[in-house]
Amino acid sequence: MKSHIYTLRVEFGDCDPAQIVWFPNFFRWVDAASRHFFVQCGLPDWKTTERERGILGTPLADTQAKFLRPASYGDVLQIESQVSEWRRRSFVMKHQIRRADVVLVEVTEVRVFARRKGDGSDPHAIEAVAVPEDWRALCE
Repeated sequence: MKSHIYTLRVEFGDCDPAQIVWFPNFFRWVDAASRHFFVQCGLPDWKTTERERGILGTPLADTQAKFLRPASYGDVLQIESQVSEWRRRSFVMKHQIRRADVVLVEVTEVRVFARRKGDGSDPHAIEAVAVPEDWRALCE
Protein backbone atom coordinates (compact mmCIF):
# COMPACT_ATOMS: atom_id res chain seq x y z
CA MET A 1 0.00 0.00 0.00
CA LYS A 2 1.21 3.46 -0.87
CA SER A 3 1.33 5.98 1.92
CA HIS A 4 2.00 9.69 2.09
CA ILE A 5 3.23 11.85 4.95
CA TYR A 6 1.79 15.35 5.24
CA THR A 7 3.72 17.57 7.67
CA LEU A 8 2.41 20.67 9.44
CA ARG A 9 3.25 22.93 12.38
CA VAL A 10 0.52 23.62 14.94
CA GLU A 11 -0.16 27.34 15.25
CA PHE A 12 -1.39 29.15 18.36
CA GLY A 13 -4.76 29.76 16.69
CA ASP A 14 -5.23 25.98 16.22
CA CYS A 15 -5.47 25.56 20.00
CA ASP A 16 -8.15 26.05 22.64
CA PRO A 17 -7.64 28.12 25.82
CA ALA A 18 -5.83 25.15 27.44
CA GLN A 19 -3.26 25.43 24.62
CA ILE A 20 -4.12 22.03 23.15
CA VAL A 21 -5.25 21.49 19.57
CA TRP A 22 -8.99 21.96 19.23
CA PHE A 23 -10.20 18.56 18.03
CA PRO A 24 -11.96 19.66 14.78
CA ASN A 25 -8.57 20.81 13.48
CA PHE A 26 -7.40 17.20 13.35
CA PHE A 27 -10.25 16.45 10.95
CA ARG A 28 -9.39 19.51 8.83
CA TRP A 29 -5.75 18.39 8.62
CA VAL A 30 -6.71 14.79 7.81
CA ASP A 31 -8.93 16.08 5.00
CA ALA A 32 -5.94 17.99 3.59
CA ALA A 33 -3.71 14.92 4.03
CA SER A 34 -6.23 12.85 2.07
CA ARG A 35 -6.06 15.24 -0.88
CA HIS A 36 -2.25 15.36 -0.70
CA PHE A 37 -2.21 11.55 -0.84
CA PHE A 38 -4.08 11.58 -4.15
CA VAL A 39 -1.91 14.36 -5.59
CA GLN A 40 1.20 12.33 -4.71
CA CYS A 41 -0.33 9.34 -6.49
CA GLY A 42 -0.68 11.41 -9.66
CA LEU A 43 -4.35 12.44 -9.67
CA PRO A 44 -5.12 15.95 -10.91
CA ASP A 45 -6.80 18.62 -8.76
CA TRP A 46 -10.54 18.35 -8.16
CA LYS A 47 -11.38 21.21 -10.55
CA THR A 48 -9.68 19.28 -13.35
CA THR A 49 -11.29 15.95 -12.42
CA GLU A 50 -14.73 17.56 -12.41
CA ARG A 51 -14.14 19.17 -15.78
CA GLU A 52 -12.67 16.00 -17.35
CA ARG A 53 -14.60 13.20 -15.58
CA GLY A 54 -17.40 14.83 -13.64
CA ILE A 55 -15.81 13.78 -10.32
CA LEU A 56 -15.78 16.68 -7.88
CA GLY A 57 -13.88 15.08 -4.99
CA THR A 58 -13.98 12.47 -2.24
CA PRO A 59 -16.58 13.46 0.37
CA LEU A 60 -16.83 11.59 3.66
CA ALA A 61 -19.41 8.88 4.26
CA ASP A 62 -18.15 7.94 7.74
CA THR A 63 -15.29 8.79 10.08
CA GLN A 64 -13.94 7.65 13.43
CA ALA A 65 -11.09 8.99 15.53
CA LYS A 66 -9.11 7.84 18.54
CA PHE A 67 -7.53 10.72 20.43
CA LEU A 68 -4.58 9.20 22.29
CA ARG A 69 -2.44 12.22 23.26
CA PRO A 70 -2.77 16.00 22.90
CA ALA A 71 -0.82 18.34 20.66
CA SER A 72 0.01 21.99 21.29
CA TYR A 73 1.20 25.03 19.38
CA GLY A 74 4.68 24.75 17.99
CA ASP A 75 4.43 20.97 17.59
CA VAL A 76 5.42 19.56 14.22
CA LEU A 77 2.98 16.84 13.23
CA GLN A 78 3.20 14.19 10.55
CA ILE A 79 0.02 12.67 9.15
CA GLU A 80 0.63 9.35 7.42
CA SER A 81 -2.23 8.44 5.10
CA GLN A 82 -3.04 5.38 3.04
CA VAL A 83 -6.00 3.60 1.47
CA SER A 84 -6.44 0.40 3.45
CA GLU A 85 -9.40 -0.97 1.50
CA TRP A 86 -10.89 -0.36 -1.93
CA ARG A 87 -14.59 -1.06 -2.44
CA ARG A 88 -16.75 -0.76 -5.55
CA ARG A 89 -18.08 2.72 -4.76
CA SER A 90 -16.06 3.72 -1.71
CA PHE A 91 -12.70 3.28 -0.02
CA VAL A 92 -11.30 3.30 3.51
CA MET A 93 -8.48 5.68 4.41
CA LYS A 94 -6.37 5.35 7.54
CA HIS A 95 -4.49 8.31 8.97
CA GLN A 96 -2.01 8.25 11.82
CA ILE A 97 -1.05 11.61 13.30
CA ARG A 98 2.32 11.63 15.07
CA ARG A 99 4.64 14.02 16.84
CA ALA A 100 8.04 12.43 16.16
CA ASP A 101 7.48 8.75 17.08
CA VAL A 102 4.51 9.37 19.39
CA VAL A 103 1.07 8.54 17.95
CA LEU A 104 -1.43 11.24 18.92
CA VAL A 105 -4.52 10.48 16.86
CA GLU A 106 -5.73 7.66 14.60
CA VAL A 107 -8.48 8.45 12.10
CA THR A 108 -10.39 6.07 9.84
CA GLU A 109 -12.53 7.44 7.04
CA VAL A 110 -14.88 5.96 4.48
CA ARG A 111 -14.92 8.19 1.41
CA VAL A 112 -16.51 8.07 -2.02
CA PHE A 113 -15.67 9.55 -5.38
CA ALA A 114 -18.65 11.79 -6.13
CA ARG A 115 -20.25 13.68 -8.98
CA ARG A 116 -23.11 16.14 -9.11
CA LYS A 117 -26.48 14.43 -9.22
CA GLY A 118 -29.22 15.05 -11.75
CA ASP A 119 -29.51 18.11 -13.92
CA GLY A 120 -27.38 20.34 -11.71
CA SER A 121 -30.33 22.38 -10.43
CA ASP A 122 -29.32 21.51 -6.85
CA PRO A 123 -25.56 22.17 -6.56
CA HIS A 124 -25.45 20.29 -3.25
CA ALA A 125 -26.95 17.05 -4.59
CA ILE A 126 -24.17 14.54 -5.17
CA GLU A 127 -23.89 10.80 -5.70
CA ALA A 128 -21.15 8.23 -5.37
CA VAL A 129 -19.63 6.75 -8.51
CA ALA A 130 -17.61 3.61 -9.05
CA VAL A 131 -13.97 3.96 -8.03
CA PRO A 132 -12.07 4.74 -11.25
CA GLU A 133 -9.85 1.72 -11.86
CA ASP A 134 -7.01 3.76 -13.38
CA TRP A 135 -6.94 6.02 -10.30
CA ARG A 136 -7.05 3.01 -8.00
CA ALA A 137 -4.06 1.53 -9.84
CA LEU A 138 -2.10 4.78 -9.35
CA CYS A 139 -2.81 4.71 -5.60
CA GLU A 140 -2.10 1.06 -4.80
